Amino acid sequence: MIIALYPGSFDPITNGHIDIATRASKLFDRTIIGIFATPEKRVTFTLPERVEMAKKATAHLKGVEVMPYSNITVEFAKEVKAQVLIRGLRAIGDFEWEFEMAMMNQMLSPGLETVCFMASQEYQFLSASLIKEVASLGGDVSSLVPKHVASALKKKGLSKR
Repeated sequence: MIIALYPGSFDPITNGHIDIATRASKLFDRTIIGIFATPEKRVTFTLPERVEMAKKATAHLKGVEVMPYSNITVEFAKEVKAQVLIRGLRAIGDFEWEFEMAMMNQMLSPGLETVCFMASQEYQFLSASLIKEVASLGGDVSSLVPKHVASALKKKGLSKR
């Protein structure tokens, strides 16, 4: 059984994240969306809110589950017995950072492979930060996130629509 871990802050989960999780679920026996509790960036949604939004957004995906974690990603991967880390690449700017992170993870946990999914064309520009910015300025993000996430953005006062 091959277990993949798709780690991130998912603040909030976007249709781009869901696309990658969907594609990963077709390749791996089990895909765990690991939601990091304390990223260095300031988060809009609490950990329970991010976990709940991700669970609801991926409930239809077979073999996908959502779990919070607070330790270093490679240690969490060991805890859940993941052999693969899933990462998404949107543009060339992502590559350098993801490459460095993959090399560090490989050094810390030899045998833990990193698999990068190229973002689907319609999501190449999409980031959770950009979604929050557009929503806070009154832009319509309803086609970029699940309905329940758009509602959560509105409840946080980030969306006027």
